[in-house]
Amino acid sequence: MESPKVTVRSGADGEAVVVCTGEFDLDTAGRLEQACRTEAAEAKLVVLDVAGVAFADSAFLNVLLRLHNSRPMALAGPLPSQLRRLLEMTGALALFEVRDDTAAG
Repeated sequence: MESPKVTVRSGADGEAVVVCTGEFDLDTAGRLEQACRTEAAEAKLVVLDVAGVAFADSAFLNVLLRLHNSRPMALAGPLPSQLRRLLEMTGALALFEVRDDTAAG
């Protein structure tokens, strides 16, 4: 398993860019939620860079949906094929603004 990593940096116009890399499952998806609720708590918009996500399961999807319901957010990619498939199969892809890159930060 590729160890997950979540880092947060300031973006333009009060955005927080949250970069996720590695594999996220039930044991590790909470790292993303914790970073968004602490380090990115004051951001006007959270841009979640998921281009480096090697694996994401339903626990990661659950975190994405909870975050989406609690604050303005966008996904930045390109979306990895496995994550895109998960979002498409569950109908969740339509809920998110998807950006091609994180060049704005």
